[in-house]
Amino acid sequence: MIDVVLFRREDCHLCEQARDLLDDLQQDVPHKLTEIDVDVKPELRKEYGFNVPVVKVGPYTLKAPIERSDLLITLKAAQFREQQIMSIDNSIASGGLVGQVKWTKSDSFTMWLSKHYLAVFNLFIFLYVSLPFLAPVLMKVGATTPAGWIYRAYGVVCHELAFRSWFLFGDQVVYPRVSAGVDGLIPYGEATGQDENDLWAAREYVGDEFVGYKVALCERDVAIYGGILLFGVGFSLSGRRLKPVHWILWLLLGILPIGIDGLSQLASQPPMNLIAYRESTPYLRSLTGFLFGFMTAWFGYPYVEETMRENRRILEDKQHSVNGSADAV
Repeated sequence: MIDVVLFRREDCHLCEQARDLLDDLQQDVPHKLTEIDVDVKPELRKEYGFNVPVVKVGPYTLKAPIERSDLLITLKAAQFREQQIMSIDNSIASGGLVGQVKWTKSDSFTMWLSKHYLAVFNLFIFLYVSLPFLAPVLMKVGATTPAGWIYRAYGVVCHELAFRSWFLFGDQVVYPRVSAGVDGLIPYGEATGQDENDLWAAREYVGDEFVGYKVALCERDVAIYGGILLFGVGFSLSGRRLKPVHWILWLLLGILPIGIDGLSQLASQPPMNLIAYRESTPYLRSLTGFLFGFMTAWFGYPYVEETMRENRRILEDKQHSVNGSADAV
């Protein structure tokens, strides 16, 4: 019989519904239910207070709102998992798996990745967001061919419009269009002699020794991946113990600002022209991009850690089984 823990609080209508659903599913999936009032301990209230009811079944967790179909699937998954573990344990105890359970190179790699995935993620994001800054450095020293490789590679995933990109080694770090309305900066057209409405020319323009050289990733993308990297480093320093941000905060702070800024700009310019024309500023693009990257990583990384933690536990069980099989031989 599987163990089910219901984290709840008094006078919680959703908690009562969750308990009724569990009672209703008792015949379909027999289980032992333990109810815990999160207001009993401050640490429980801090962890679960805004999310109750929370149902934990083995490695699986369900948070409000809890639907009957989701609960049934979770209970059956936990039941099947327990049956499989018991079957393996019984086979090992009877000698049935002696010589059959093997530790493979794939298991070793998966175990290593489950422990070090965050370092891999952080290193990849660091390289991805750093390489575009190498392109203007190479241009500055005259290595135009490798710089061109970087510009072309990132041009596949980014528009690289010069008036929405950072510049190095010039008089300004950005050259926005006149329509952005940024005071104190020479606009893109005046600084470069380019037509501000020629998007293809703005994409191909990399700069010169006077205005500087363009970073091979636009302002918003630099901010997005910078936000992901910053959270990844902070998550690592926390011991990967941070809980995922609530999805409402992710939508309000991560999705909504970048959606309003980006979509309103897109809808206002040719060929759409649906609303009054506007051009976002470098600072607004960077702020909304950073919020999107940081909040998305905060929402997603803790769930990745939960999955990796379960993978580690399963592999550790298998490793124990392999060692047990070897000892039996």
